[in-house]
Amino acid sequence: QVQLVESGGGLVQPGGSLRLSCAASGRIFSIDAMGWYRQAPGKERELVATITADGSINYVDSVKGRFTISRDNAKNTVALQMNSLKPEDTAVYLCNAEGVRERLGSARLRYWGRGTQVTVSS
Repeated sequence: QVQLVESGGGLVQPGGSLRLSCAASGRIFSIDAMGWYRQAPGKERELVATITADGSINYVDSVKGRFTISRDNAKNTVALQMNSLKPEDTAVYLCNAEGVRERLGSARLRYWGRGTQVTVSS
């Protein structure tokens, strides 16, 4: 069984910064893509940023220029550096891993972390 554990959330003032980290553990042969989603109260879950194993990156328009995603394939970790935070960034941020294979030739599976709260408020 693969587990994703997030860290780094918290309370920050508008304009501040936070860094989220996520580590995947368990029996892992490869992970196609890792990323971050967020869900605010009363809203649908939305993709924030993803990064593939070969480094291709995708951001939702609302965070472009403010957030930076990075990944360490050897350690199966992904991080999200969030700068110039706004109140509308307030949400639970969830780590995601797509195309996780436990061994060569095994099925590609999806995993989610439990989430970490990010609150942007003065």
